[in-house]
Amino acid sequence: MKTINFKNYLLTLLASVAIVSCVQDDDFSVPESVGAEENRALTDVLSQIEAGAINVVSISEVKAMYDSSSEMPFQVDTNIVVKGYVTSSDLTGNFYKEVYLQDSPENPTTAIKVILSQVDSYNRFNKGREVYINLNPTYSDGSAGGLYIGEERVGNEVITIGGGTETDQYGTTVTSLSQNQMNATMLRSEVSQDITPLNLKMYEISSDHIGMFVQIDNVEFEDNLAGLRYFDPSEDYDTQRTMQTCTGFFYSTMNLETSSFSNFKNALLPEGNGPIAGIVTKTYDGSSLILTLNSTDDVNMDSARCVLYDINDFTFTTSFEENFQSYSNNAEISGDWTNYVEEGSRNWISRTTTDTGNPGSKIAQISAYNSGDASTISWLISPTIDLDVNEFEFFEFESSNSFSDGSELELLISTDWDGTDVGVSSATWTSLPGTIVPDDTYYKDWIYSGLVDLSPYSGNAHIAFKYTANSSNTGTYEIDNVKVLVQN
Repeated sequence: MKTINFKNYLLTLLASVAIVSCVQDDDFSVPESVGAEENRALTDVLSQIEAGAINVVSISEVKAMYDSSSEMPFQVDTNIVVKGYVTSSDLTGNFYKEVYLQDSPENPTTAIKVILSQVDSYNRFNKGREVYINLNPTYSDGSAGGLYIGEERVGNEVITIGGGTETDQYGTTVTSLSQNQMNATMLRSEVSQDITPLNLKMYEISSDHIGMFVQIDNVEFEDNLAGLRYFDPSEDYDTQRTMQTCTGFFYSTMNLETSSFSNFKNALLPEGNGPIAGIVTKTYDGSSLILTLNSTDDVNMDSARCVLYDINDFTFTTSFEENFQSYSNNAEISGDWTNYVEEGSRNWISRTTTDTGNPGSKIAQISAYNSGDASTISWLISPTIDLDVNEFEFFEFESSNSFSDGSELELLISTDWDGTDVGVSSATWTSLPGTIVPDDTYYKDWIYSGLVDLSPYSGNAHIAFKYTANSSNTGTYEIDNVKVLVQN
């Protein structure tokens, strides 16, 4: 019979545990405890897909299942699977019980959020991991039940996959996937891809990019943040720091949000300029878009800070002007302008304003109030602007709003629109950084856009005001004093 040296055995056992722990922390393969089961489940799902018993749907199709006008989560009741690539990581503690997936490792078109009951999910759902989500699974005990598509918080417009629902005085939202649901539905393949950040200008970022891994170039933190850290210790949960990028005569801005649980919260903010990459998310209340870092490795602001144009170096003449004074009250805006209703029944009309900020002036107005339409998308597109005549062209306007309750107005430019209604949807439209009246502005005030630099564009261009609303968000927007200025 062998004699066991208990001391040596214990040391060997402890060393083995330490080695396994280190491997699991750094290894993104399937953990041994659930690996075989998970691999069998994925193999079974892929076999059913090949046999036609389960259909693969896109992330866009999944998001479309949620009807935001009803604000009721949708429970999946058909055999479908969605595939995506992980963009977020909670390795540094800056994300919590959530994973974002986009539809492609590069040049993504959409992304979606999944809420979990698990912390430290990075070891399982590492950034770049290809994940299949079985949205209507049968569980190991034979029970079945589809996952839910909805919002985690009512009205925040972040479409989310959850495991159940709950209702309070504000409405019905989705709840986190349980551990059993996550094990049964979120199936990793062996593929881990490099996620190439989608390169965007700060002012181009919209709700369409929520969940995507994006990069913004030529970024710096506001001047007054020099010497401060990512997290403000006087706050409890999250700190927002304002980033800025030069866009002609003024800055475009966006907030970076850092959690009190992040391991880089006490790092100093960089004081230079350069690229930053992160996930587009929203504030807790859903009121604004923010950028959230996976890691400060994605921040490289070591170049010189940018410099705004000096308006004293420019003298201007007006090459195009529209003040809407020639229109009758309540008349449809027409003539050289294109007034295109993509969805709904409301178009842009002329009104005489009594606002103290612009009294007695004719203005262009759009509103879905009392329209009864489930969705409203209405465009007001300028006449052709020839951007090849002068070296510098600038665009400016004023805007106001009433009851702006989640409806949206965007400023866009296209150099390939063919001038037809049908061509609006197929043209390339790029966001411009002009200031549009914020929701919390007093309804009789008018906000100046600033001088929007058009010099990055060439050829024949059209500038559009695009209004979007739904049955719950039917606010009014107004514009006036539209001009194109050229440098003398």
